[in-house]
Amino acid sequence: MANNTPPHELYTIPSFKFANGIQKDIKIAYRSINPDSTKGTVLIPTCYGGRINTTLTFTSGALKEYHVVVVAMLGNGESSSPSNDSEFPKELRYQDCVNAQYALLTEHLGVRCLEAVIGFSMGGQQAYYWTVMYGDFVKRAVVICSSAKTSGHNYAFLEGPVSALRASGDYDGGKYREKGVRPVEGLRAFGRAYAAWLTSAEWFRLELWRETGASSLDDWLEMRAKSNGDWDPEDLIILARMWQHGDVGSVAREGDWKAALRGVEAKVLVMPCVSDQYFLAGEGEREVGVLKRGVYEPIESVWGHIAGGGACKEDVEWMDGRIGGFMGEE
Repeated sequence: MANNTPPHELYTIPSFKFANGIQKDIKIAYRSINPDSTKGTVLIPTCYGGRINTTLTFTSGALKEYHVVVVAMLGNGESSSPSNDSEFPKELRYQDCVNAQYALLTEHLGVRCLEAVIGFSMGGQQAYYWTVMYGDFVKRAVVICSSAKTSGHNYAFLEGPVSALRASGDYDGGKYREKGVRPVEGLRAFGRAYAAWLTSAEWFRLELWRETGASSLDDWLEMRAKSNGDWDPEDLIILARMWQHGDVGSVAREGDWKAALRGVEAKVLVMPCVSDQYFLAGEGEREVGVLKRGVYEPIESVWGHIAGGGACKEDVEWMDGRIGGFMGEE
């Protein structure tokens, strides 16, 4: 993880046009690492619940010689979001995030080509959108524990924690801001409802929660209940809704995710985790079967979804090795 790192920077994009037609100024938060590299630029978008300085960057391994730009997706509380912009749109789509990132790279950082877009979870969905929307700009994509289209099962899972948050008394139908009260119980309910999906049944059987520093399962659940305490509920909700509507077919002429992936010219490394409960490994395998230059490398781990986010040191080392080899290929 990228800990103890400097504060992020902000870039203002004037009159940015959202997919729903709203046009307004927005701010994009980012960090530029090793900007003087001659190897090229790699973009890493944040994931759900991720911040710039908690995003796995691989900059001490596979990407140490590259210029790495870590960017906060719209809605995460660092870039323009409901929590820091009272006029922020009521809905958000992945194409909004990607268009804003493209503006940051080309207009502000002077990037003319990306060696790769690498993303975990919602970051991986952004990586897929990049290959469809800006195919001539991206040479490679690495999609970790993610998918080109959010499945019905994944959509339904998200309804659990979101509904728990919205039903809480202190969320009060979204009126908590007017009252100046932080919806602590709503955020705790969100964290607990989310907890069982993060890893796998085998992970629980092996009591691997002990490796997180928890003294008991209840202790771990309490840790998860507190995990989103610094998030604004509206940010969590708008990102969850964007995740639910993830579908690269929505930005392709054909309107179909398979047709969209067939048109991708970039080389794509797809790394699902075999025990992920919501981005299933089988989805990644099907996507590679459609891609022209897809590579399927599943993560053999019981850490489930968070294997791809850096939860297990051995999994991170394995991913770093695969990414390093992939970056060296033409």
